[in-house]
Amino acid sequence: MRNLNRIAIIGTGAAGLTAAETLRRLGFEETIMMVNAEQTLPYDRPPLSKQVLAGTWAPEKVLFRSSSVLEKLALVWFHGVEANHLDIAGHRVDLSDDQRLDFDVAVIATGLTPRYLSSGHHLQGVFVLRTLDQARALRQALVPGKRLVIVGGGFLGLEAAATAHQLGLDVEVIEPLPICLEGPLGRAIGERVMRLQTAHGVRLRNGIGVRRLVGDQEQGLGGAVKEVVLEDGSTVPADVVLVAIGAQPNVKWLEDSGLTLQNGIVCDAFCEAAPDIYAAGDVANWYHPQLKRQVRLEHRMNATEQGQAIARNILGERQPFAPMPFFWSDQFDVKIQMYGVASRGAELRIMEGALHEDRFVAAYYESERLVAVLGWNSPKQLLSYRQQLLAAYTPYEDDQPDLKPQNVSGVL
Repeated sequence: MRNLNRIAIIGTGAAGLTAAETLRRLGFEETIMMVNAEQTLPYDRPPLSKQVLAGTWAPEKVLFRSSSVLEKLALVWFHGVEANHLDIAGHRVDLSDDQRLDFDVAVIATGLTPRYLSSGHHLQGVFVLRTLDQARALRQALVPGKRLVIVGGGFLGLEAAATAHQLGLDVEVIEPLPICLEGPLGRAIGERVMRLQTAHGVRLRNGIGVRRLVGDQEQGLGGAVKEVVLEDGSTVPADVVLVAIGAQPNVKWLEDSGLTLQNGIVCDAFCEAAPDIYAAGDVANWYHPQLKRQVRLEHRMNATEQGQAIARNILGERQPFAPMPFFWSDQFDVKIQMYGVASRGAELRIMEGALHEDRFVAAYYESERLVAVLGWNSPKQLLSYRQQLLAAYTPYEDDQPDLKPQNVSGVL
C-alpha cells in the first residue's frame, strides 16, 4: 500500500463517521479531516421521525458518539462548513469558509438534500425533516389538537404520521400515488401499511398532488400556513405542514468536478468514483456485483457497511462492496423489516401468518428466484428466510470484468 498521510471525509453521518472509525481501528494513524456541515456532533437520522419527534428521546441520545469518545479518535474537525469545490487532479477540496484541504484520498458522504414544494415553503408552520434542528423545530409545533398535513406518503411521511397521531394531532397524508410504498414493498404490502395507518385514525388521501400552500397573510403568500390546495382545487385546512416528498443526493457542489453524476455519484464495485475519490452512503450510486447493476440505497445499514468497506479498500484490501440490502420502518406498534430488493411486478408469497394478521413473513420472487423477504412484527422468524436469501444470491468471481460502473438505475 502506498503512503497515505491525509484523508478527507466530507460528510459526518453514519457513512462518514464509520469510515473514520474503521480507518482508526485498522491502524491508520495519520490525519483524518472531517467536514461537518452542521455544528452538532454526528448523529443518527432514523430516530428523528420517531423517538425525537415523539419526545421520548432527548436530542443528545441520537449522537453516535460522545465528545470524549470522538476526541480519542484524534480527528481534525471542520464544523459548520460545507465543501463547495473538488479538485480531483489537485487532490484538494475547497470549503465554504474559504479554507482549502489537501488530501491523498477523499471520501464523499454528503447524504441527501430534502425536496421542497415549488411554493409555500417559507410560510410559518411548514417543515421538512432531515436534520436534528429540523426535528426539534417540528416537535415544538406538534401540539395536541393541531391539524397536521403531511405531503408525501413514503416511509418518512408515514412514520411521522404515526408519531404525530400518537401525540394527539389530527393527521392527514397527501400522496399522489394510489398506493403508499408500492415501489419498495409491492402493492399488497403497501395496502396493508395503509390499512394500519387508517385503522389508527390517520386519514390518507391518495392519487392526488399538492398545488400550493396558502398562508394567513399577504393574500395567502405570507404569514402562517392555513391550508393546502390540492391539484383538483379542493383544500385541506392545516396548522402544520410536513413536506416529505423525498430527497435528492447532495452533489450540486460537484457539478464542475469531473465526476460522473447521475442519481448520485457513480462508482465502481469498490465505491470508487475516480482515483482516490470514494463515495459512501445515500449519495453513492455504485455497481453491486451481486445484483449486477448500479444501485443507490437510502438505508441506514447500508451507510454503515459502506463506510466500513471503503475504509478497508483505502487501506488496500480491495474487496467489492456487495451487501445484502436491509431496512426497517417503525409505524405505531408495527416493525417492518426487509432484506433484499424486489422489483415492481415481483411475486409476493406469504410464508408465515396472513396479511390481515399482526405478524407475518412474506417472500418476493422473480422468475421463481427468491429476491427479498419481509417481516411484519416477525424479526426472529425473518432470520431463517434471510439465510435462504443469502444462499440464493448469485455468486461472483473476484476476477470478473464487470466491476466497473454500468448503466445507472434509480434509487432502491
